[in-house]
Amino acid sequence: MTAPSPTAFDFDATAIDGTSSSLSAQRGRVLLIVNTASACGFTPQFAGLESLWKAYGGRGLTVIGFPCNQFGSQDPGSDVEIGSFCQKNYGVSFPMMSKVDVNGTSAHPLWKWLTAEAPGLLGTKAIKWNFTKFLVGRDGQVIKRYAPTDTPASLSADIEAALSA
Repeated sequence: MTAPSPTAFDFDATAIDGTSSSLSAQRGRVLLIVNTASACGFTPQFAGLESLWKAYGGRGLTVIGFPCNQFGSQDPGSDVEIGSFCQKNYGVSFPMMSKVDVNGTSAHPLWKWLTAEAPGLLGTKAIKWNFTKFLVGRDGQVIKRYAPTDTPASLSADIEAALSA
């Protein structure tokens, strides 16, 4: 008998305030998981992510941001500094996690799983840049991976479909 395949809900993370956070608390919700950065050309996407959270949170979407400093050192601050920046500049109220690596041997286990489940262009697993996004269904399985250039607003139809599934 084989063990069931892992889902996004099987992973734990540390919230940006330092508390432990289990994604199992999101079981049954649709997740949009994003690696973020505070000093990137895509940083204004925080506003769009917040809009998605406000528009769809009540219907079952949770946006989760994971700050990462692996791309051009564009998020060098502490978790406290990052959290303050996101709230002050973009009104971020969706869950933000502690800064993680998304690539390499020190990558957070969730990100290793996400990239294995939904490889990028030409089958590459590595995250190429900040604001790569993963849409996860209510069953905890990855539905789709999005490039940093895919704006949050452009994900609305896929989010609607996932919420209706």
